[in-house]
Amino acid sequence: MTRFLLDTTFIIDVLNNRRNRITAMKELIAASHELACCAVNVTEIYTGMRAAEAAKTEALLRSLVYLPVEFEAARLAGELRQAWESKGKSLSVPDMIIAAVCITEKLTLITDNRKHFPMPELSIHPMP
Repeated sequence: MTRFLLDTTFIIDVLNNRRNRITAMKELIAASHELACCAVNVTEIYTGMRAAEAAKTEALLRSLVYLPVEFEAARLAGELRQAWESKGKSLSVPDMIIAAVCITEKLTLITDNRKHFPMPELSIHPMP
């Protein structure tokens, strides 16, 4: 069993039935993998949600394991952002929080936004 954190784009694709993400999610569940989200995902999803999507959005997000952003992850997110800034690469705070939660909780990130997550210590599973 692998523990995965779903990037927000994956969750949005599942909600909108795009790019065969529902099938991919069902396959991960059938293989007994743990699927998780964090505060950043929930915030980003609710930022763009339309009222008619509320029930299915809530159901999907609540079906995932919710991981809080612990102090260690928050600190690491800041350190990662600072380290990449010193290399001339500007990365967003939300993406750094997602990366740090994955690193501190030993999760694999499912994303197709590899350029947002260049850190070698982060385990990434490309989206199908």
